Amino acid sequence: MSSENIQREKLLEVKDLWVSFGKGRKKFQAIKGVSFDIYKGETFGLVGESGSGKTTIGRAIIRINPVEKGEIIFKGKRISGKIDKETNKELIRNIQMIFQDPMASLNERAKVDYIVSEGLYNIHGFTDEADRQAKVRKAMMDVGLPPEFATRFPHEFSGGQRQRIGIARTLIMNPELVIADEPISALDVSIRAQVLNLLMDLQRQYGLTYLFIAHDLSIMRFITNRLAVIYKGQIVELGETEKVFQHALHPYTKALISAIPQPDPLSERNRTVLQYDPSVHDYTVDKPVWTEIEEGHWVLANEAEQAAYRAEIQENL
Repeated sequence: MSSENIQREKLLEVKDLWVSFGKGRKKFQAIKGVSFDIYKGETFGLVGESGSGKTTIGRAIIRINPVEKGEIIFKGKRISGKIDKETNKELIRNIQMIFQDPMASLNERAKVDYIVSEGLYNIHGFTDEADRQAKVRKAMMDVGLPPEFATRFPHEFSGGQRQRIGIARTLIMNPELVIADEPISALDVSIRAQVLNLLMDLQRQYGLTYLFIAHDLSIMRFITNRLAVIYKGQIVELGETEKVFQHALHPYTKALISAIPQPDPLSERNRTVLQYDPSVHDYTVDKPVWTEIEEGHWVLANEAEQAAYRAEIQENL
């Protein structure tokens, strides 16, 4: 997806974010000093292995996970830590999340009509019952579900249809930022493209901004404008998606890209998968810092690595 014509207006700013779980000796540092911006109208990707901290960041943005240090700013206003009730209500409407497992995120005992309009009930987002029903119908039609499905229960639908219900629940709030947490990983391969195309169509129609979380780099190349690669709670590389794919710098990013399966049997047979071994890097003296190697292309590297990366870039000009 091209990054041209995107308004360079910062919608979300994450500054030196730290998130931990547990206390004392059992404390686990999940996120370690993560920083990035998301611009209005773009799809920003966050990619990494399972357990790398992708979902933790998304849940910190919507205030499910508390922030230990750092801050999160939405539309110029701090939303991490303590906030007033009015700001919290505003955030519920403006930032929504699509969850990974469409069945686990839906109330099995509730009908679709209630599930889709639950957010509206929470913020009193309708004038009367007719207005609520009209909004439910529109949201369902926008995601390709007939309005008559509103009287059914989640178990009566396929996985793809359940995820569409989740998207309708998000869409009805008229949000500005949507956090899509691996929204297609639990779906059959045959319908993944349908859901991705739906998300892109809705973005164009409503001017949505996405934080798209996934572990599949091939999907990221298809849907995102900019991409951040995260490893064990730290972002190691960030840049325009195509630039990262064409000229990855960090060895972990290179390893992820090398692991992408190729559709051509000959290419797949000759593909070499790189292994990332962090133990080969000696950071005891020359510690890595978050550095802009070239315009818009950031990487976590020490001084020696920075010099090597810049030389690598010059060779490829």
